[in-house]
Amino acid sequence: MLSKVAVVLSERLAMFEFGVVCEVFGLDRTADGLPGFDFKVCGAEPGKPLPSTTPGITITPEYGLEELAKADLVAIPAFPASTFGFDPRVVGAIRAASDAGAIVLTVCSGAFLAGAAGLLDGRKCTTHWRYVDQLAAQFPEATVDPDVLFVDEGNLITSAGTAAGIDACLHLVRREIGSSVANAIARRMVVPPQRDGGQRQFIERPVPECTSDSLSSTLQWMSENLELPHTIDDLAARSVMSTRTFARRFAAETGTTPVKWLTNQRVLYAKHLLEDTDEGLEQIAAQAGFGSGALLRHHFQKVVGIAPTEYRRRFGAAEASEQRS
Repeated sequence: MLSKVAVVLSERLAMFEFGVVCEVFGLDRTADGLPGFDFKVCGAEPGKPLPSTTPGITITPEYGLEELAKADLVAIPAFPASTFGFDPRVVGAIRAASDAGAIVLTVCSGAFLAGAAGLLDGRKCTTHWRYVDQLAAQFPEATVDPDVLFVDEGNLITSAGTAAGIDACLHLVRREIGSSVANAIARRMVVPPQRDGGQRQFIERPVPECTSDSLSSTLQWMSENLELPHTIDDLAARSVMSTRTFARRFAAETGTTPVKWLTNQRVLYAKHLLEDTDEGLEQIAAQAGFGSGALLRHHFQKVVGIAPTEYRRRFGAAEASEQRS
């Protein structure tokens, strides 16, 4: 069970990436019926203010590095890529926590600190697209993927820049605690409950502009009509574009293809129905736009990694209620 979370700070930490970890794991949401985390902010010298990358702001860790040995999760926020200096005390504490069984999660350039602790050798990982070449050069035994939002290697999760840390944190909550908790946290944060980790991290327009040829209205319509058949030609016509222009613009705005995007949205909706209803697979397949239970099982297994029936057994409301009783 994921209950004890330790955030380890270094000098000139990045405030947003630190805030992402605090937002997901540090806020008390027990009043909403969600599990609480024993959340500790740690440093090599507790009580000593550490400068951040934001002028005029310092962060003072309340706890020392000994807390990492007690943690289920050690989170490492980002810090400037141009000034990587690794405190051997921090490096040793991270390595020891990992050896003791803790999950290590890095946000953006926090991957460099995990690399210094020897956690990247022989494993897949990622970081912000600006730093991938530097990470690969500094840790040649690692396999650095420059294109993904996050990489899940079991007890090591590395994420790309900035907001990709949200995706990695919510993915970990979903994996360790369940979809309903991850979804509830996402709703409080007003963010999508799940983006595919394999989605391309660098997209030309991460936030669609409000122009007449933007795809935002088409994406919303697709989301609201998942049960309908969608072809590239039809979607291009709805967007008043040629098929070729539509495909190019879709990749620029979403980081993936129309077919993959639609499949992921349908799987996500199927997850919701499996969690919160007792409808059969054929009914869920029809509502999610797969057409048949066989197609639902095929795509669900491919995207999620387990069969729909197994997913319902683990995360369905009825099953969870029975396990609590």
